[in-house]
Parts: sequence; structure tokens; C-alpha cells
Amino acid sequence: MIDLRSDTVTRPTPGMREAMATAEVGDDVYGEDSSVNALEAEVAALFGHEAALFAPTGSMANQIALQLVVPPGDELLCDADAHVVTYEIGAAAAYGGISSRTWSPVGADIDPDVVAAMIRPEGYHAVPTRAVAVEQTHNRGGGGVIALATLRELRRTTDEAGVALHCDGARIWHAHVADGVSLADYGALFDTLSVCLSKGLGAPVGSLVVGSADKIERARTIRKRMGGGMRQAGVLAAAGRYALAHHVDRLAADHRRAARLAEALAPFGVLATTVRTNLVPLDLTKTALDAHGLAAAARAEGVLVSVLGPRTARLVTHLDVDDAGVDRATEVLARILRG
Repeated sequence: MIDLRSDTVTRPTPGMREAMATAEVGDDVYGEDSSVNALEAEVAALFGHEAALFAPTGSMANQIALQLVVPPGDELLCDADAHVVTYEIGAAAAYGGISSRTWSPVGADIDPDVVAAMIRPEGYHAVPTRAVAVEQTHNRGGGGVIALATLRELRRTTDEAGVALHCDGARIWHAHVADGVSLADYGALFDTLSVCLSKGLGAPVGSLVVGSADKIERARTIRKRMGGGMRQAGVLAAAGRYALAHHVDRLAADHRRAARLAEALAPFGVLATTVRTNLVPLDLTKTALDAHGLAAAARAEGVLVSVLGPRTARLVTHLDVDDAGVDRATEVLARILRG
């Protein structure tokens, strides 16, 4: 099977498995796992922050970060298609008591003036805005990259309003490679970030919350409360450190393969947006197929496609799909779309 459903389906490489097998471990709840400690220090330094906290999932990392910046009963602003309000099963409300309000989905093309107009100050019997969250790259926005200038304007906006700015940076590595913006430059713009090791980088598990030392100290308590206190997690942290050392620069190859897929499928009028990174969104409204029909037909020929909606599908290139895989997927999908 050529699995284009997600970049989370990758399996550890031989080198990563070796790193996991030889990792130094200890009890991380006691702060004694040297591999976890090293990963946290490394990621914090990459983003220019004081500290980081290893969490088992990206959703947990996001929800820990949101609880750090939005008190219960107060408000988070984000995109209506943001992962934190679309794919995390209401966790912000369920666990953090956080009220959410959204702007219309525009993917990476955020208008800071629209966000500024939505921020509610304390008082006036309204729910006060405490934080704004953005997603880099934007999943449902087709892997779009928010421009550095836009992020800087958002930072000025949130500073003036006295609210926090959070980055769901699950695929921030892709933005870093696509736009050449340093991780430290991204890190400087946010009060908190979540960054994922299992989307694109090929690690089997794990994300990190990044922030100030006092925030990360609080984050440890929140992580434990949410059931995320891990013991000998160094075997997972070692996979993450290997991914950071070996799998970031190679993301450019995934971007090139996604662009090849997009170019081949463009004549069928199914591209939902310009492809910038490793996500290729497909809008099937102008075809005779629905998303489930496309996925079923492709699966029958050995290609797996993600279904995002009745007429929306997605292809994702990643570590486990090489040029031959892209060629085969292109042949199969073009034939299906051609009818």
C-alpha cells in the first residue's frame, strides 16, 4: 500500500530504532529520565524559550498550552478550522473550561485586522479574550504557511491587547523548511507553542509544549492531571531527538513530491489551494466522485487517501513514500479522476 492518508503513519527508521534501543532512561515523573530531559532542553533552545515539556500527543500538548494562557471561563480566539477546535473533541471546554470564538476559515491567509477587531477586553459583561491561537502549517488549510510578516503583525496586535499568542506548531518544521524562517524567529513570536515529532518527522509518538520556565513548571502539573505523566519515556524521547537530527532537512523532499502530485492532478480541477508543503487538499465538487468513492477506488489499487468531508479528500507525502510511490499514486489517482 502507498499510504497518503497522513504523515503520522510512518514507522521508525532503522537508525531511529537503534537510538530507541540504546536510550538512557529513568522515571520522568521524578524528572530523572536523561533522554527526556535532553530532548526538552534541545527543543526549548531551538525555539529560543526557557523550557519545554514532553507530552505523549499533540492534542495534549495543545490543551496544556491553552490552559497555561486561558483561565477557565475566559476566551480563546482561533480559526474555525483550527485543529484545537476541530480535531481535539472539545477538550478546551471539557478540560480547561475555555470558551472559544472563531474567525471564518481562511487557512494561512489570516487578516490581523480581523483578529484585532474580535478581541474583547475585560468588562462590559462579556467573556474576555485571553489568547489567540494560530496553526503553522495549517492542516485544513492545505498545509499553508502563515507568512512571517503576518505573524509579527499578530504579535503586535496581541501585545497591544494584553493577550497571549499560542502556536499549534504540529508541522512548524515544514514551515521552517518551506520559508527558510528559523525556529528561533518563530519561537520569539509566541508565548506558548506545541510542536509535534510524529507528524512529518517520523517519530512514533510525542509532542512538546514550549514556553517560559514558570509556564512549563505549571504545565507539568496539568500534564499529570490529564494522565500524561510518563515513566521511562526516554525510548520515545530518543526517537524524537533522532528525528530532529536526521529528518528536518529532508522535509524538502516531501514538499517536492507533494508538488509533483499537485501538478499531475491540477488538470482535473480538484486542487483546493496552492500546495506549499506536504499536504495536497482535493476538492471534488467539480467531479462525479465523492471523497469516499475516490478513497474506495484508490484503496482497491493500493493507494490510501484521507477523507476529510463528503467532497473533500487529502494526500500527504512523508518519510515512507518515495518517488516511485508518488509515481504510482499519480497514475492511480489520475486514472480514477479521468473516469
